[in-house]
Amino acid sequence: MRSWKESKNCIFIKAPEPFNFKVNVDYFLRDPNECMYEIEENTITRVIEINHLRTLIQISEAGSDYLAVECLAGTKPESFEDKETIVNYICEWFDFDTDLLPFYEMGRRDLLLQPVIERFYGLRIMGLNDLFEALCWGILGQQINLKFAYTLKRQFVEKFGEHLDYNGKNYWIFPLYEKISKLTAEDMADIKMTKRKREYIIGVAKLMANGDLSKENLLHVDDLKQAEKELIRIRGIGPWTANYVLMRCLRYPDAFPIDDVGLINAIQFVKGMERKPTKAEIRELSAAWSTWEAYATFYLWRMLY
Repeated sequence: MRSWKESKNCIFIKAPEPFNFKVNVDYFLRDPNECMYEIEENTITRVIEINHLRTLIQISEAGSDYLAVECLAGTKPESFEDKETIVNYICEWFDFDTDLLPFYEMGRRDLLLQPVIERFYGLRIMGLNDLFEALCWGILGQQINLKFAYTLKRQFVEKFGEHLDYNGKNYWIFPLYEKISKLTAEDMADIKMTKRKREYIIGVAKLMANGDLSKENLLHVDDLKQAEKELIRIRGIGPWTANYVLMRCLRYPDAFPIDDVGLINAIQFVKGMERKPTKAEIRELSAAWSTWEAYATFYLWRMLY
């Protein structure tokens, strides 16, 4: 049961233990080109869509136990159901429903993970609640560095997304799949991604617009391997992108993008290796991570970015 209360203009959401708001905000600050939210003085501001109504929210820490959520620009919902939907969105975004203590118990016995956990204690896998956004981000990030991926994302969002204006700033809404499904690759030609990636994104949008692909259906799949197979059937989605989406959107704790360059580089960095670890070595190192592969990967990523 998600615990929250309301006072004046704020909703207060009880944070689970362990949780460190500052450590999670630091993750959001990875790249200054992020366009889906703004961070100022440990406060997150972004637009979320609640029951087809767009709400501009500002999230800050209220003591050590609560997140304070304020609705700005006259977008505060009135009904209990809509307020609860905001709470549920934020709890999913911050992965509040996962009990991290078993992960930490395992990680403290793991020579590779132990120093990483100590450094980022209280970090949660910050999610991508929207399936279309998660798939687009996975496609955009294929075979390029993170900085360029953020550049492409900003170009895509600012060309095809919508925004709310508040205090002279634009707060962006990720492009809707309904809109993207009607485009051609040529409509996206001024975004500096490959034509193939443009086709992949439009293809995903068409599947979602036709009802052939949805987050709800994927969440009802029996297990990780079956969900991975469903995603890999989609043109442009390979094992890496599928596991990325399984981690950050569908919340499979055992999703594992084992071939990820960032994971490989992070293991090399933490272990002080002169060469990159082989896939066989990664399998051996990760043997004890069973059911926690996603969190182990996410924490290791944080050692680099």
